[in-house]
Amino acid sequence: MSELVTGEAVVLGLQPARLPSRALAVAIDLAVLLTVFVLLSIGLAVAAVTLDEAAVAAISVASFLLVLVGGPVAVETLSHGRSLGKLACGLRVVRDDGGPIRFRHALVRGAMGVVEILGTFGVVGCIASLVSARGRRLGDVFAGTLVVRERVPAGRALAVPPPPPWLVGRFAQLDLSGVPEGLWLAVRQYLTRMNQLDVTVRGSMAERLSSDLAAHTGVPVPQGVPAAAYLAAVVNERQARDARRVAAAAVRGGQVPAPSPVSMDREFSGHHELSGHRPAEGRTGEAGTSASAATAMDTGTAAPRTTGFAPPS
Repeated sequence: MSELVTGEAVVLGLQPARLPSRALAVAIDLAVLLTVFVLLSIGLAVAAVTLDEAAVAAISVASFLLVLVGGPVAVETLSHGRSLGKLACGLRVVRDDGGPIRFRHALVRGAMGVVEILGTFGVVGCIASLVSARGRRLGDVFAGTLVVRERVPAGRALAVPPPPPWLVGRFAQLDLSGVPEGLWLAVRQYLTRMNQLDVTVRGSMAERLSSDLAAHTGVPVPQGVPAAAYLAAVVNERQARDARRVAAAAVRGGQVPAPSPVSMDREFSGHHELSGHRPAEGRTGEAGTSASAATAMDTGTAAPRTTGFAPPS
């Protein structure tokens, strides 16, 4: 079962849900919805005794759409992808990139659910989920969503080893936009587990992954650079770019205040004080003060303090 991974080779830690857990969640949701629909229908039937058949039929259709279609859409929108059944089974609906869903995602899933779940008694949804590599039904495909497991066994996250210092920043001009997500995941998994592999298998996998990565970037692997070191350096460069984008977005959003001219002047003055150098004005003032003090010591009188106040003549 593959985990979700972004283009920056960052594993999101979310695992797609499979058919058994999804079917149980749908069964719980349908049981709740049918119970609400039956109770609402009984109440409307009692209240609409004096109405004609056309009005009763219109009310029945409206209640059906409101409960069995509008209900799941509203619940998934307000709960960000967690209905009662999904909450009980530890599932959640997310976007393809791992973000929370919005109203349009829930609306498309609810509209397609009427066809593939209610209209065909779940047959189309089960077939689509079995055929899909990530267990998605047609509503997920059209909405761009995915049902993932929230309660997964906790495991120790393995960090990608850093590249050699002489390779840091060497691939700053490399175009990494064409590298697919599956290749980033494969490279990351190799780097975190390469010490557990046999020496021969480790070398062959590094050569194959580096060749695939070079083919997608359009630049061959530099001569004399080991394949594993090349992979680590490219992954480090991609993560560094992502960190710079996040920092730039934070500055543009006003989360990181830019230094003011006053603080910059204070920092500049403090730097000169620490380094033993002062601006020309400071040196002139210090020279004048030292001369006044020396004169006062020679004459035995206290040096007058400069206050900026001129007494009246």
